[in-house]
Amino acid sequence: MSIVQAKPHSATEAVNGNTLVSPNVKQFIEFDHPQKYRTSEWYTGHGKIAAQGDGRSFEITASYTLKAEVQVVDGIFEPSNPILADVYSRRGRCVAIVDQTVNELYGEAIRGYFEAHNIPLKLMACRAWESDKTPETVHRLLGFLGKDGCDVSRNEPVLVVGGGVLSDVAGLACALQHRRTPYIMIGTTVVAAIDAGPSPRTCTNGQQFKNSMGVYHPPVLTLVDRKFFATLDTGHVRNGMAEIIKMAVTDDPILFKLLEDYGPQLLENHFATLGGDNELADIADEVIYRALFSYMKHEGTNMFETYQDRPHAYGHTWSPRFEPAVKLMHGHSVTIGMAFGATLAQEMGWLNTEDRDRIINLCRSLGLSVYHPILEDLDLMLEGQKNMRRKRGEGGLWAPLPTGIGSCSYAQEVSSGLLQTAVETHKELCTAFSDEGKGQQMYLSDLGLE
Repeated sequence: MSIVQAKPHSATEAVNGNTLVSPNVKQFIEFDHPQKYRTSEWYTGHGKIAAQGDGRSFEITASYTLKAEVQVVDGIFEPSNPILADVYSRRGRCVAIVDQTVNELYGEAIRGYFEAHNIPLKLMACRAWESDKTPETVHRLLGFLGKDGCDVSRNEPVLVVGGGVLSDVAGLACALQHRRTPYIMIGTTVVAAIDAGPSPRTCTNGQQFKNSMGVYHPPVLTLVDRKFFATLDTGHVRNGMAEIIKMAVTDDPILFKLLEDYGPQLLENHFATLGGDNELADIADEVIYRALFSYMKHEGTNMFETYQDRPHAYGHTWSPRFEPAVKLMHGHSVTIGMAFGATLAQEMGWLNTEDRDRIINLCRSLGLSVYHPILEDLDLMLEGQKNMRRKRGEGGLWAPLPTGIGSCSYAQEVSSGLLQTAVETHKELCTAFSDEGKGQQMYLSDLGLE
């Protein structure tokens, strides 16, 4: 602890060897707490308190620092892989929340891994459909983690294995357990692997507005193993690729070109997990790494959304409102938002027609939606803008829109007139397509997730 005083040393007196400062003296005290008192190996903090010198008021400033790591790995549950064993062997057990379907497919391998390393495993299988993304699911998970369940400690990392919905609700449960319990995330879907898994945003859905309740609590370690993609329905692979497109459009032109050249193959072969194409496997790893790096470069370094220059929100301005209204798959909802955003950017003079068409054509090449009649519900779209302004701090809409392939800027406001014009232009463009801009397996019911 250090003390910086605004008056000479004469204003202090010594009592029992400690230096005290009169409450009427303006003073600044900085606290660097001893390392031996840390509550977790992943979190640190620093603080200052400033007395105003009137003996009646003071101001506190505190910072919170966390360390989060992301690794692309192969065969995470192969007994020869030491990553998880190194974490849990010294803790004497592993408490895990695993997606119900993942448990059916990989439960034997997960249990076999911890048995091979003589680590007791406490595992809860949890169904994690979009309809399960509720506060009730979070409460059930807290029952498993809490005093009447495994009694997880504040420095014991929970293992979470599953898709995007599970990462959201289990991450939120960990945030609430002891106010901050660390967790390790293994994403088993494309969405979870490159977006929802490493994200600091944990959440549940609210009525008619997606992801409206939550906290910022990222995993301390995210492990991405694309071998899990082999058992996904192709619709889930497609759904996740929307989140890769958003980073390619707004941040990484090389990633965009890789998707143009290899996207359909990666979709068909589930990121080179079906078949033995080594060249495609290398490309799959590069696509995953580039998407992760671009995403966390912005999301990870702006961990608590204290700034709204967030390119990874591309496609997510209007979609949180219309996605639940028509029960779209999240990836299709995002690509509708991205395609409409590209048309809007072209209307605003931010994006040329060629790049707008490249964005829309890339989405369509993967069977993703680029249009839905819900966009024509102007009241709903404006309500979505109102909700988003509140979420983003009332300073504006701050909608990310592309200014080229690999770059973007932010529209502080979109007037109702401009919105309507852009919707009409986008409708005219997309209804000229043979499929009218529809995607494959675009609704939750198509994959049994209602």
